[in-house]
Amino acid sequence: MQRRPTSFDIAHLAGVSQPTVSRALRGMNGVKPATRMRIESIAKQLNYQVDKAASNLRTRHSQTLALLFFEDPTSDDSLINPFFLSMLGSIIRTSAELGHDVLISFQQLSSDWQSQYEDAHRADGIILLGYGDYELYRSRLQALKDAGTHFVRWGSVQAEAAGLTVGCDNHGGAKEATRHLLRLGRRNIAFLGTASSHYPEFQDRYRGHVAALKDAGIAARSGLQFDAITTEDSGADAAEALLASGEHFDAIVAASDLIAIGAMRALEAAGKRIPEDVAVVGFDDIPAASIANPPLTTVMQDPRLAGRRLVETLVGRIREQPVGSTLLPTKLVVRRSCGS
Repeated sequence: MQRRPTSFDIAHLAGVSQPTVSRALRGMNGVKPATRMRIESIAKQLNYQVDKAASNLRTRHSQTLALLFFEDPTSDDSLINPFFLSMLGSIIRTSAELGHDVLISFQQLSSDWQSQYEDAHRADGIILLGYGDYELYRSRLQALKDAGTHFVRWGSVQAEAAGLTVGCDNHGGAKEATRHLLRLGRRNIAFLGTASSHYPEFQDRYRGHVAALKDAGIAARSGLQFDAITTEDSGADAAEALLASGEHFDAIVAASDLIAIGAMRALEAAGKRIPEDVAVVGFDDIPAASIANPPLTTVMQDPRLAGRRLVETLVGRIREQPVGSTLLPTKLVVRRSCGS
């Protein structure tokens, strides 16, 4: 009976050492691209399969990534922001392509994530989605960085942030949303979303909104900004406060789709027509945006690309490759909530 091929067989055929074969097939640094390609080609010809269990014992790697969700208030029992749910398939698919399984759980802020996952060899690194109040969360990120934890998070890309971040161009996306409303002739544009350091992504979006107004020679009015977190109820409350304020407005830029959908509910209850009386733009392009009534114009973040970049960044960090934070582009998706 023909024996199974080994890494020594590959080394002999490739004309390299067995440790070089091992490093190449595990995706580690220190192997020339041409050599890596030759080794991978020979391994494929021999139908060679890496013994993951044995490799994990030698390297102390679990070949598993931990994906930790922050518990968000939602209208269902998932407690997961729907935008993050849309990333899930891409994260799992890319992890599998790079030879990793995915362990999924909620973030327990009372836990020591370094000891719970990396020290316990349950995961080689951590992907963090969501954070609540960033000012309270910042110390957790710094603790992970100080402990040498391999981690990456989705959020606002800032030079001073602890660890690696993948995020979208929040400033540019909101700026384009406001520019679109200005092109439609809207001049009194409200912003719904908590624009402070506690919610840095919303703060970036508000600054983009203000920048677009400034470019058009319009001063931002503090009376047209109302705080809201990412829930429909919070969006409805913010819109009701805006209506009660007596401020004149003909459009709304919402910091998220859920805020926008809640705002449209409140506007409709107040007898406002969308978009005739008030045009509305959201941010995220969650599935609910396209089936809202009317369908919601929104700034699209690409969840497939986001999931891939999160995994690639974390795996690169684990493999000690040169990786950095990434700012992803956005795209305005125009639907009937703006009229055109």
